[in-house]
Amino acid sequence: MSATPSPVGARRLDGAPEAKASALPTPEQQEEHRPAYTVAGFLSAMAIFVALIGLAWHPLRLIAPAIILSLVAAGMAPKGNKLAFAAVFVVAGCFFLGLLISVVTTRPLW
Repeated sequence: MSATPSPVGARRLDGAPEAKASALPTPEQQEEHRPAYTVAGFLSAMAIFVALIGLAWHPLRLIAPAIILSLVAAGMAPKGNKLAFAAVFVVAGCFFLGLLISVVTTRPLW
């Protein structure tokens, strides 16, 4: 057997045609897309946006609901969703930084 690729339409030694490789996932590999996954993405993006705004204006008033939003989005998202994962950690980081900035600059937390 040679190491060179076989030409298109070549047959194996047993006479069966070779299977063509496909870059597209098969139906078994493709995950079911539900509307809840789309909503989870929007909630994650909204939580990140609200938390970043909360760094500059009343951290507890904005970041506390953003924490709830990010956790709800993480619960709705499919397993392994990177946006929901990032939203939880970004919001947690903004909570810490927002309180730190408010205390150092002696601004009100509410």
